[in-house]
Amino acid sequence: MYLHLGQDTVIETKSIVAMFDIDACTVSKKTRDFLADAQKSGEVINVSMELPRSFIVCLKNDRQIVYISQLSTKTLLRRAGSIYNNL
Repeated sequence: MYLHLGQDTVIETKSIVAMFDIDACTVSKKTRDFLADAQKSGEVINVSMELPRSFIVCLKNDRQIVYISQLSTKTLLRRAGSIYNNL
């Protein structure tokens, strides 16, 4: 199944490792370091034209990709849940 992250970006749900709320997680230095390292290595894809609210860590072809989205984790989880509820 697929999950729409905003703008024109859709990912496979099976590739999702974790979803994080940016406001709650970027307080931690480790999270800020993780995002900075991902940015430096070209693993970050910003799909947000507005204020980012979440980031999603995915594995695709043994490569880590971090998507930054304007959608909240609550909205993303609700969308992902509706996918599984319709099966």
